[in-house]
Amino acid sequence: MTGNVIELAGVCQRFAASDGRPVTALADVDLALRPHEFVAVIGPSGCGKSTLLRLVAGLIRPSAGSVRIFGMEVTEPRDEIGMVFQKPVLLPWLDVLGNITFPMKHKYGRVDARDEARARELLAMIGLGDFATRRPAELSGGMQQRVAIARSLLHDPDILLMDEPFSALDALTRDEMSFELLRLWSERPKTVVFVTHSIQEALLLSDRIVVMSARPGRVAEIIDVPLARPRTLATLADPVFHALANDIRVKVFTRKPE
Repeated sequence: MTGNVIELAGVCQRFAASDGRPVTALADVDLALRPHEFVAVIGPSGCGKSTLLRLVAGLIRPSAGSVRIFGMEVTEPRDEIGMVFQKPVLLPWLDVLGNITFPMKHKYGRVDARDEARARELLAMIGLGDFATRRPAELSGGMQQRVAIARSLLHDPDILLMDEPFSALDALTRDEMSFELLRLWSERPKTVVFVTHSIQEALLLSDRIVVMSARPGRVAEIIDVPLARPRTLATLADPVFHALANDIRVKVFTRKPE
């Protein structure tokens, strides 16, 4: 696979506030992602990180500029994309297997044997092979988020969009999920856009980090992450890791609004 997978050119996004006044969430965003690249997006609250994901996902159209996937303009949700939200959003009346296969049933009206086999394969990959018949209420928060990730991978998308998927988890579970995501990504490479407020999480996971400015969100800087892969627990203790985290922290928190 050659060329860029995702391209945003001159993207602006405006919304109407409750009083009717326009609010600019994103302004003049230019960004390109390469095949199988893992890119983290960080920035202050309200800078348009989630809006950027929704534009790539085709859930909204840009007010100006263009969003392209594989060179084609995004005008609606596409099958090449899987999305994981901040919360798992599992259906409580379905078991784990039913939640993973629900998008297929919703779209096509049925789940065939191949889809179910794929879902069971994903459950085994995320360490929940014995939980297919459990309900979401029987799972921990981390286990529920694993199910949500498996659901997003069922149709084997080329692109995975993740909107702070581990933000509600405790610190230990969050680290565990980060390493689990790295393992899944290394086994089945995809182009990933990962929104997070955690600088450490961004460093651990990504090839590049996109730093957004305060609203209206712009790409203030793109930082290459010079940490060798595979990333392990030793990465978290690496002095280079901590030096990079401190450097990014200074850039994010001392950057003046434009």
